[in-house]
Amino acid sequence: MSFNFYVPVHILFGNGELNNLHKQPLPGKKALLVISNGKSARVNGYLDRTIEQITKAGAKYVLFDKVEANPLKSTVMDGAQAARDNACDFVVALGGGSVMDASKAIAAMAVNDGDLWDYIQFGNGKKLPMKNKPLPLVTITTTAGTGSEADNGAVITNPETKEKTAFFGDFPVLSIVDPELMTTVPQKMTAYQGFDALFHSIEAYISKQANLMSDMFAVTAIENVGKYLARAVNNGNDLEAREHMAFANTMSGFVMCVGTCTSEHSLEHALSAYHQELPHGAGLIMISKAYYTHFINQGVAPERFIKMAQLLGFNDAQKPQDFITALVNLQKACGVDELKMSDYGISESEFTAMAANAQDCMGFLFNFDRIKLSIEDCVSIYHNSYK
Repeated sequence: MSFNFYVPVHILFGNGELNNLHKQPLPGKKALLVISNGKSARVNGYLDRTIEQITKAGAKYVLFDKVEANPLKSTVMDGAQAARDNACDFVVALGGGSVMDASKAIAAMAVNDGDLWDYIQFGNGKKLPMKNKPLPLVTITTTAGTGSEADNGAVITNPETKEKTAFFGDFPVLSIVDPELMTTVPQKMTAYQGFDALFHSIEAYISKQANLMSDMFAVTAIENVGKYLARAVNNGNDLEAREHMAFANTMSGFVMCVGTCTSEHSLEHALSAYHQELPHGAGLIMISKAYYTHFINQGVAPERFIKMAQLLGFNDAQKPQDFITALVNLQKACGVDELKMSDYGISESEFTAMAANAQDCMGFLFNFDRIKLSIEDCVSIYHNSYK
């Protein structure tokens, strides 16, 4: 029953809340405004609206528009240098999980010397402590996927070492969760992001760190995804569905503050560390059936898998395997049940190296599995997921 709950983020949630950004006290006078290297923030008008809000609040800004789908260490360092060069005293992240994650690391490196990997605590990171407190961060999420607006974690890729691992910075001081900004997300990305949010809560629910508080958030998130994700995928303008998915996403962010993910995320991070173009959510979907089947077959938390099947819409679920049926049915309803690793150039010959990578770079998540996964178990999960 024990838990430690600390989420010091002021969250404005609801349709149209971006319009209220200027009413909030901003944490500085000049922002590094971070967006992706894509077109969506500009084309959909979100960038202009955010600039208007920042200006209306009496602050200045400098734009940094280089963040890729799986943010790279080099991009973080470029962003930090831009913040320094322009004397920015806070950071505003406008985008999805990648932009928010990159911004957390940028905010830290803008005021700390050296390289980001000096402060990474896993893999080849040098495990040094941060000497200076990161710049304050404001996040404006345009997706329902990572929950990064509600926690202090980030995931960054170092392609030189093929490491995709966690960085822990500060919590955002202010987060805007406006579902209206999510109506333009394409169908496939809506599905990928929604399943990412779902797996945060599923993993936390079967983790050995599960507690009353994490269960409360996880159950709520899983139920909302089960009811509303397919609707959001099939009709992006269904604002009710977008609202509930945004809510589930933020709940899954809270889950990671009071609970934890498990090794599923580690296994996927290894996939996209080796294959940069693989969307994180797609990778999670690819391995999910084999991953959870492994734990069910080992007798892990049977009553929890039955409960999750019911939350996903299998109301008459009576056995743990019914969860797999419910999960696959949701993937079918979202049109993502036939994703193939081979379409992203992933080869079965890489699986042993990827399994070792997962346990090295994100090994801490394996500690929260209810049963220990060996390298052979990880390779088997990859093989059973391969298409």
